[in-house]
Amino acid sequence: MRAACRVLPFLPRSVQIHSLNCKSVYFCAGVMAMGIEVYCSSHSLRYFSALSKGEPPPVKERIEMPLATEKTGAGLTPGLLKILHKQLSPKGTVSVAELKEKWKHLCLPEDQLKAILQLDNFGEEVEWMKFLALGCSVLGGSLLSSMKHACEILTRDPEGGAARIPFETFSFLYSYLASIDGEIPEQKTEAFLHKIKEQADQQTGMVLLRNFLTQPSTLL
Repeated sequence: MRAACRVLPFLPRSVQIHSLNCKSVYFCAGVMAMGIEVYCSSHSLRYFSALSKGEPPPVKERIEMPLATEKTGAGLTPGLLKILHKQLSPKGTVSVAELKEKWKHLCLPEDQLKAILQLDNFGEEVEWMKFLALGCSVLGGSLLSSMKHACEILTRDPEGGAARIPFETFSFLYSYLASIDGEIPEQKTEAFLHKIKEQADQQTGMVLLRNFLTQPSTLL
């Protein structure tokens, strides 16, 4: 089997290869294992198509090493979820059809998207922030680790910083994921958020990673 692959044009700090002819999907996997991000053969067309429409192009901000629980190219990663966020968050609500299209453009497995959508009762449209939360729950092993991913995707802080986000956003995502979990008493959710708000009020209304990653929780 032959497949034509192109390597994603990253930011200057990353390796750029404009064209790469891959003899097989196994060769592509080998290249990815060396730290070079390989996308579908039609990625270049999607990249320039997005630019022509004034949309955020489907590019990662940095080379992304697989998590310990991931297989290379196995599915959604924080970097890919951030790409989707940049592309779809301005809409607020997106159609499932458009979400499927963007998902396919990133060469993500269709079954994974179906599994995420089945976590809630979505119709033909999806509230983006809810989908983002569910995507983070796939990446995280607990509610708090899911919130860590959400903060790192949503923050305007530089990478490795405090990953601050507004309390209102944090509260919405946390409450939503707690409700999806279905096993967390509402009183515990409210008590947890009350403690977080007390800290956020002293931080210009922003929540920092250290505000909740160091707190005891039944969700850890």
